Amino acid sequence: MLYFSLPLILRAEGRKPANMKDNQSYYDDFAGWYENERHHGYHALLDQLQIEVAMPLCEGKDVLELGCGTGLILKEIAPKARSAKGIDISPGMLEQAKGRGLDVQVASATELPFEDESFDAVYSFKVLAHVEDIEKAMSEVARVLRPGGRAALEFYNRRSLRYLIKRLKRPHQVSQATTDDMVYTRYDTLADVAGYLPDSLSVDETRGIRVFTPFAQVHLVPGVKHAFAHMERAARDNALTRGFGGFLVVILSKS
Repeated sequence: MLYFSLPLILRAEGRKPANMKDNQSYYDDFAGWYENERHHGYHALLDQLQIEVAMPLCEGKDVLELGCGTGLILKEIAPKARSAKGIDISPGMLEQAKGRGLDVQVASATELPFEDESFDAVYSFKVLAHVEDIEKAMSEVARVLRPGGRAALEFYNRRSLRYLIKRLKRPHQVSQATTDDMVYTRYDTLADVAGYLPDSLSVDETRGIRVFTPFAQVHLVPGVKHAFAHMERAARDNALTRGFGGFLVVILSKS
């Protein structure tokens, strides 16, 4: 049953519900359950749509993923890159990424442990909406990118069907003791994102992921899931629809 979710409205407006956890605690708690639903259906489709956006920026390049989690995307990017590194705030998540043989370390998106101009490409999915000091994170992206480097950065889109549904739906359990409304989350417009950027970063283009999907469960229905997958792939790149993706991917370049 749907109901009006006050915590989600507070987060969209940049305020915090009382039961919030810090990001590291939240994702360490989530780590044990994170991949339970990630290898099929909706979540597998999201990963594939995101990989297809990032890959052209990363092939043959020195690459950094911000918030790599358990490494589900990084493991696909790394074989095609010249070098590929990942950072995440959660040691629990990184245990699984390390088990995949990936080059990862514990760090924050607002304090990257790399020299200036270390990477040709930076990408991030499902992460930056949970970073409170987003301007600092954007400054760090600009710092570690080489001139001419590019970034594919995903934000949660306030102008989307996903945002409307998230405002109404019941919080989702991510562990025995934690629900998905217990972490800081921000919903942005493209204008908001542009305002977070330092002068050296400029927007080249956008992509929209999850434009039409009302609920993740539709991707479990035979026949229906294939139709939605086709629709989502087309809508991601279409100029008329991509601005309404629940996940707004902004592709940037550094001057």
